[in-house]
Amino acid sequence: MIVSWVTPNELGNSTVMYGGAPDKLELRAEGVHTRYDYFNYTSGFIHHCFLKNLKHRTKYYYAMGFGHTVRTFWFTTPPKPGPDVPYKFGLIGDLGQTFDSNITLSHYEENGGDAVLFVGDLSYADNHPLHDNNRWDTWGRFAERSVAYQPWIWTAGNHELDFAPELGETAPFKPFTHRYPTPHRAAGSTEPFWYSVRMASAHVIVLASYSAYGKYTPQWAWLQDELARVDRKVTPWLIVLMHSPWYNSNSYHYMEGETMRVQFERWLVDARADLVLAGHVHSYERSHRVSNVAYDIINGKSTPARDAAAPVYVTIGDGGNIEGIADNFTQPQPSYSAFREASFGHATLEIKNRTHAYYAWHRNQDGAKVVADGVWLTNRYWLPTQDDTN
Repeated sequence: MIVSWVTPNELGNSTVMYGGAPDKLELRAEGVHTRYDYFNYTSGFIHHCFLKNLKHRTKYYYAMGFGHTVRTFWFTTPPKPGPDVPYKFGLIGDLGQTFDSNITLSHYEENGGDAVLFVGDLSYADNHPLHDNNRWDTWGRFAERSVAYQPWIWTAGNHELDFAPELGETAPFKPFTHRYPTPHRAAGSTEPFWYSVRMASAHVIVLASYSAYGKYTPQWAWLQDELARVDRKVTPWLIVLMHSPWYNSNSYHYMEGETMRVQFERWLVDARADLVLAGHVHSYERSHRVSNVAYDIINGKSTPARDAAAPVYVTIGDGGNIEGIADNFTQPQPSYSAFREASFGHATLEIKNRTHAYYAWHRNQDGAKVVADGVWLTNRYWLPTQDDTN
């Protein structure tokens, strides 16, 4: 588990004390700190601390800020990986820090989840003049109410790039990488933008839409090896995260994920991935189980076809952002698209066992518990039945 926090004006220390009760913080970990400059902004002292040798399915209290202002939080570690271990994920993307963002996070908190799979675009600092990096600080404070209490699995989106040569800022992802470390080394990855984690009965793979993924690149080589490491007898549910969607019937960002789809879709179909999650498009869409892997330039087979071995594709970039809703769907609705709507919201995936999981999307204008789109998914390895209708 990685614990991160910022001390705005003073270095303080990077010590975290943790244990099984708030008055028994008997374990100690020493972290590291970093800072960065971005145009006319200098960050506070950003601390990262790895808490090691944690027990599975255990509630830990932890505290930091010793010598100044001590703050205490808690989290529960995921259960030990196993084929029939239940677990509930929150699915959120393109959150931002707007009125709608607050509703999204509040509704997710009401529905409850054990961890969040976040598909990119956090603070939208780059939408403000001079990439106002104070927005990274305010986003951290906004999201703390959830991020400090359960694992969030990060995907890098286009709004994390912060590439601005006109400001003299030519190092991509500078604020994001300083603030949000990922466990990529444990996954054998050379970069923090693509990696994997095993949580309960799920093997989660995170891909990077804005890092090179062509043949022979580090991400390409890593994914090839990682798919071979997936053990469906231990972690039956194979879930893949990215930012730019492969199947998107909205005119916004239309076909931006196409080159990655062409590169990797066959691999995911062969691996019988269960679910692919993306953001980027500020609306909601769920596909049927489809693939488009028959095309070879000359045969003309370029239409997505129903495929029981393929994953369901979900675009969940409807967290709240700052740019507004993407309400320009193509007409008519393509046959591969099962449900789509231009509304803000979030989703959950509740894994029951090795064969069944319940997926639910909640729109913000409804009550938090109202399911606007729900479907029982069956596992592609253990029970590959036709499951992608409401």
